Amino acid sequence: MRALKWAALSLIGLGSGVFVAGAVVSFIAIIGVVPRLAQKTGTQKYIKLYEEAIILGGIIGGTDTYFDWYLPLGKTVVIFLSFCIGVFYGSLAVSLAEVLNILPILTRRVRLTQGMRWFICAVAAGKLVGSLLYYFVPGFYYM
Repeated sequence: MRALKWAALSLIGLGSGVFVAGAVVSFIAIIGVVPRLAQKTGTQKYIKLYEEAIILGGIIGGTDTYFDWYLPLGKTVVIFLSFCIGVFYGSLAVSLAEVLNILPILTRRVRLTQGMRWFICAVAAGKLVGSLLYYFVPGFYYM
């Protein structure tokens, strides 16, 4: 009976994960974030690589939630990979914002006519400071 319960829960979890992953991938595909990201960076020939990176990141992130595994990469490799991940997510977020026309709507609502460059830099700097505090100040996220 216990094995049947675990099998049912596993099927429900797997089905839910597939459903949510499909919805996220569909959302990204429908709004055209990946092609816009490739167009803005001038890397249209790597669109397939972008898509595979998003899928692989989702799979690794999902399995990392359930399995406790460790890769001894060293601090230098981890710092480099973290930087690459941050650049990728930042680019993806900016592409998403551009596809959804967030910036024109924001400038109209806030009546920001000059200094958009400084506004974007301030948002990026705030995000950087927040993430550094999160990772380097012990207990910061419990405050």
